[in-house]
Amino acid sequence: MNDQRKTDWVRSALERHESSLLRYAASITGDADRARDIVQDTFVRLCAEEPAKLDGRLAEWLFTVCRNRALDVLRKEKRMTPLTEMDLEVRASEEPSPAMAAEKKETATQLLQLVGSLPPNQCEAIRLKFQGGLSYAEISQVTGHSVTNVGFLIHTGIKTLRQKMNATGKV
Repeated sequence: MNDQRKTDWVRSALERHESSLLRYAASITGDADRARDIVQDTFVRLCAEEPAKLDGRLAEWLFTVCRNRALDVLRKEKRMTPLTEMDLEVRASEEPSPAMAAEKKETATQLLQLVGSLPPNQCEAIRLKFQGGLSYAEISQVTGHSVTNVGFLIHTGIKTLRQKMNATGKV
């Protein structure tokens, strides 16, 4: 592949996946600056790969590299911090009324806190599915769990979240 086509391929991958990878890395590290460094490293590693080798597996490869890099960073620092509100600020919305926007933000913040209170494997599967937009098969490749186990983790996590949200009266 010539240099220009490879550059275009990497640029296209960056445009398509950067924001999802940033949210995912931030959800693991709890720090936007570290997330940017991790995602940058992920794309540097992508530059060394051959597009044909990743054909049809680009998203799962990117999320796997990002996850492994983020976990490496955490292992070095030996600590985890909770998810920040960065995820709420990244998403664009249609302009609701200020009261509606405040209520939605409060509910979303509560939901993110509840997601963070789930067991780590459920939390990660739910974030990959709903923040990363990955399929069960892609999540399976990223986490190393079977596709069936990924489905179970997501189902159980959502059921727990519903119960917790019902208990707070926010549904």
